[in-house]
Amino acid sequence: MKFRLRLSSLLILLSLACLIPAAAHADPAKPHKSSKRKSKHQTRHQVQDEEFVNFSQWKQVQTFINELVTRDHFDKAQLQELFSKAHYLDAAIKLIKPAAPGKTKNWQAYRARFVEPTRIAAGVAFWNEHELALQRAQEQYGVPAEIIVGILGVETIYGRNAGNFRVIDTLTTLAFAYPQTDNREARMAFFRSELESALLLARDSDIDPFSLLGSYAGAIGWPQFMPSSVREYAVDFDGTGKIDLRASPVDAIGSVANYLKIHGWQAGEPIVFPATLADPASASELLSQGLAAKYTIDQLKARGVQPGADLPATQLLGLIDLQNGDAPTEYWLATNNYFAITQYNRSYFYAMSVVDLSRAVRAERGQ
Repeated sequence: MKFRLRLSSLLILLSLACLIPAAAHADPAKPHKSSKRKSKHQTRHQVQDEEFVNFSQWKQVQTFINELVTRDHFDKAQLQELFSKAHYLDAAIKLIKPAAPGKTKNWQAYRARFVEPTRIAAGVAFWNEHELALQRAQEQYGVPAEIIVGILGVETIYGRNAGNFRVIDTLTTLAFAYPQTDNREARMAFFRSELESALLLARDSDIDPFSLLGSYAGAIGWPQFMPSSVREYAVDFDGTGKIDLRASPVDAIGSVANYLKIHGWQAGEPIVFPATLADPASASELLSQGLAAKYTIDQLKARGVQPGADLPATQLLGLIDLQNGDAPTEYWLATNNYFAITQYNRSYFYAMSVVDLSRAVRAERGQ
C-alpha cells in the first residue's frame, strides 16, 4: 500500500494526443493505441489497460534521458530503447485517482478492510512460520514483531497482493503522463525520481529493468517499498548475498524493521493512547502539529485534552483524530513510534490500522 514511500493519492484522467513519429520533440496529448501484446511479466488484465506509445519520442523523456546520462552515466542508446518499449498504463492513471471530493472520511470503514479474519489468520500463520526472523529483527532493530507483522499484513497480506505491474511502465506513465491536478508537477517530479531509482536499482542488481514488478504506483515486494526506499533501506536479512523483497519474506521483515528504526522508532516506547477532548474546536492547532510528537501531558491538558491512561510527565505526544463519518470522531495521543509508522504511509488511518492489526494478530496467537 507504500508508495513506501507503503506512498498520497491524486487526480483526474490526463488525456494524451496521438504520437506522430516525425514529431520527436512534441509531447502527445493522448497515447496512440495499437494492438496489444502480452509480455511474460504481465497479466491479461494489465494488457487490456495498456496503450502503446513511444515514450522515447517525447520531449520531456528526451530531457530526462539526457539527465540520466549526465548524472548517472547511463548509456543513451540503451535508455532510448528502454523507453521505446515502456507502456502507457491507463490502469495506473485510474487507480491513483483520489476519492471523490467531499466524500466523508470513515475510520471504522477503513479499519474493517484491514483488521478482518483473513488478514488476522494469515498474520498468525506468517508469525508462526517466521518467528525466529521476527525475533531477530526485534532484537536488532528494536521494532516489535507484531508491528512488522501488521505492516506486511496491511501492505500485501503477507505477499499475496504484491502487484504484477511492470514498475518501469507504471513509473514512466506517472512520471510523464500524470493526471491534471494542482500539484501535478510535484507528483511527476516524485515519480521521475523513483523512475531513476528503479533504473539504478536494476543496474546495481544486474537485472532486466522490466523484470521489476510491483503495484500500480511502482511499489515493490512484500513491504511495498518504492525503488528509492529499496535502495536506501532494504537489507539482506536472510544472508543470501542479495536483497529480494518479492521472494524473501525474511528480507522483507528485516527491511521493514530497518526502515522504522531509521525513521525514529524507539525500542520499548509505547505507541498510542485514547483521549477525550473537552472542546474539539479548541484543538485545531494541536491537530496540525505535523507528523511528530511535540507536546507534554501538561500542555495537552491545558488545551482540554484528557488522556485515557496514566503517562509520564516527560512523554512527548501528538494529538490525532480519526473521523468516523456521521459518528463521533475518535481522538488518540500518539508517541513518535506512531509517527514513525506514518513515515511509511503518511496517513493516520494507515498507521492505526497497522497498530490494530498487530494487536489482533498477537491476541489471536495467544501472546
